[in-house]
Amino acid sequence: MCAQNATQWEYRSLRPPREETQKEASDPTDKLNELGAEGWEFVDTIEYEGGGTKYLVLKRPLDADMEE
Repeated sequence: MCAQNATQWEYRSLRPPREETQKEASDPTDKLNELGAEGWEFVDTIEYEGGGTKYLVLKRPLDADMEE
């Protein structure tokens, strides 16, 4: 694949919302659906060393108009 034709990506991270105890994450479905409507796709998580998700990682194709 030629580098000129390679898809350029932009990335975003989302911290899962926490319940009042700050120990349990709330369901992020509504926020993920909102971001999905903007073209973001969930791709991975970044976790704490001791366990638990710290961030959700999303990506979408970089808009060529925004590059310039």
